[in-house]
Amino acid sequence: MTKNATLGRWLAPVEPHLGPLTTVVDDFTGLTGVPVDLPTSLFLRGHLTGLDLPGRTSAGGSCRLLATADGWAAVNLARPDDHTVLPALLARLGTADGDLPAVARRTTAGELSRTAQLLGIAAAELGPAPDVRAPVRVERHGERRPRDLAGLRVVDLSALWAGPLCARLLGLAGARVTKVESTSRPDGARFGHPGFYQWLHDGHDSLVLDFASGALAEAVAEADIVIEASRPRALRRFGLHAEDFLAARPGRVWVGITGYGRGDDRIAFGDDAAVAGGLVGRDAHGDPVFLGDALADPVTGLYAAHAVARSLVYGGGELLCVSMAACTAALARSTVRPC
Repeated sequence: MTKNATLGRWLAPVEPHLGPLTTVVDDFTGLTGVPVDLPTSLFLRGHLTGLDLPGRTSAGGSCRLLATADGWAAVNLARPDDHTVLPALLARLGTADGDLPAVARRTTAGELSRTAQLLGIAAAELGPAPDVRAPVRVERHGERRPRDLAGLRVVDLSALWAGPLCARLLGLAGARVTKVESTSRPDGARFGHPGFYQWLHDGHDSLVLDFASGALAEAVAEADIVIEASRPRALRRFGLHAEDFLAARPGRVWVGITGYGRGDDRIAFGDDAAVAGGLVGRDAHGDPVFLGDALADPVTGLYAAHAVARSLVYGGGELLCVSMAACTAALARSTVRPC
């Protein structure tokens, strides 16, 4: 099967939701001159790794949509530690044995997702109404200085997919991107498909640091744009404060990507964040199924890149708070239904 045919297979179930994202991508191109291939941005990983289209198990296999006593919830066992904690989740939900789907059917969606989150497992309730927050919330903390992207210095502290996709697009627009990783915690995407990792980071410099040594603040000091996907308090431990960074020099931009907003400590990955935003498909019985492969990740990366380009036009000085759940909710709210 050709690449175009494979991407088309992934695209078809998602296409009715893509109106707002197409507008975002077109505006990014108008601002930067960089064309964006939307199917490639959304589905290249699934194509390269030969994943099957998802159902109630995500394409990558770690996240499951579970029927609950009052609806549906997604639970994402994305890391080895999540499987270790699973018995504790079952115990807190009232049983020391049994499997998760059976326990979920006796539990409300809200209780399941809240209990999982308390144990550090990414989980989300599929609510009756999508998130109504804006995909990007803007806070001004610095002076304005309009600039083009070409030649600006981007420090990418993010990992996996959303932040690196944002950095890739800024790099294609002429920015100089440096990917920064911790010596103790390399980007988990390095252990995935090498072609996909190369596509995300092609042409970028790489820097591996001991974050606890103070070197991280030094690496960020000369940046014009910072991209990160951490809880704010985690970076503050290493001497990084978005507000101080923006106030120190006019025209800077800081992109903070989180699952649910910078004031919310819940964790999220692409599949469960899409469910949190209400971005799901429906099977023949009207029950929810996953769309795409970790769809909230690339959707958020595209929103974030566009937000940076627009911020620079108006002079920057802004903290761009990008919520994965809110980005996917924007698509869920605008579903085009067939006549």
